[in-house]
Amino acid sequence: MIRSVLVVEDDAAVREALGQTLDLGGFEPTLCGSFVAAKDMITRDFQGVILSDIRMSGRDGFYLLDYARGQDAELPVILLTGEGDIPMAVKAMGAGAFDFLEKPCAAKDLLAVLERALASRELVIENRSLKEQLVQGDPAARMIFGKSAAVDTLRSHVRAVAATGADVLVTGAPGTGVPKCAEVIHLLSPNARKPFEKRSAAALSVEELERALDKAEGGSLFLDEISLLPQETQFALAQRLETPAPRILAGCTRDLDEMVSKGEFSSDLYYRLEGVRVYIPGLRERPEDIPIIFRQYVAQAAEQAGVTAPEITPDTIARLMAQDWPGNARALMNAAMRFALGLGDVSEDQTLGLAEQMAQVERSLLIEALRKHAGQATAAAKALKLPRKTFYDKLTRHGIRPEDFRSE
Repeated sequence: MIRSVLVVEDDAAVREALGQTLDLGGFEPTLCGSFVAAKDMITRDFQGVILSDIRMSGRDGFYLLDYARGQDAELPVILLTGEGDIPMAVKAMGAGAFDFLEKPCAAKDLLAVLERALASRELVIENRSLKEQLVQGDPAARMIFGKSAAVDTLRSHVRAVAATGADVLVTGAPGTGVPKCAEVIHLLSPNARKPFEKRSAAALSVEELERALDKAEGGSLFLDEISLLPQETQFALAQRLETPAPRILAGCTRDLDEMVSKGEFSSDLYYRLEGVRVYIPGLRERPEDIPIIFRQYVAQAAEQAGVTAPEITPDTIARLMAQDWPGNARALMNAAMRFALGLGDVSEDQTLGLAEQMAQVERSLLIEALRKHAGQATAAAKALKLPRKTFYDKLTRHGIRPEDFRSE
């Protein structure tokens, strides 16, 4: 969660007071006494916002605003002035300032503006990251959504496996995107331009397998849900794997180890395939990816339907995060399509399981702590005996904003 604020103020006493207010409000301030001191931090890559006085010796706040917008037109700059005149406020907003505050300003007003600016900055950074992946990235970056450590590990594993040319067993819970992952492996392989044949393993006859292998010659054959492959076809495939053949990418959402132990799946074929595995983590293992994937699917659904994507509010994200999503990305995609087309709320007609109920209890405790401490995040985190970073991560997950409780 982005919490960085670059404070530019030439009055040392005011600068220190601002820094203390921001620190108590749960922000991470960096204090500078002039534009020159702050200049090197004002870049397109700066993951934060700027709070600057207007009247400073040397380069003033308007110069800083101009410079910041030249580096990144979407970098929020909040300007402070002791003058309080309307023309200056109008000039600041017309020049692209995110907001304008008169000194001295109440702490709750300042912190509320900063929260809005940081939320805006975080969305910009996230959207840029997704666009860069889609435009510049390889198939793993373009087709496997998310920014969690688990997904980063998955992408790295897929890239490494793809380069080997070995047969691969792709596993994951239903809805995690096993077929898509198999396609990414093919697209990253040395034979990416060769055929990529896909077949459902269920009821696949030996003759159909042979035809599919011939069509995939030089490329890859993906067999979806390999656990359902008929026994005689399992034997035939195991035999074919002894000789040069297309690369086999086998997908499975069931426990093949258990099936082998029960004699329900060929151990010979299993041990030929399971040498190289790719496991796709479910959403419950990477909940921080839920908002990212949902936004991506909503944008895609809106574009396909030729409609404007609806606003995704913090409450919408909170409801998403409170659900367990046993159907994983597929269920999330369906919810995003309904949401984009205005056909229902993301939590409509869903019965909450234990995980969702626990998430709702956690959200209630976070809200109650913030309410008791008038929106002071640091105090609320201490009351709950949580490290500050953990506390903010939970707020983000539940779509809770501390500033919403400062006026209560």
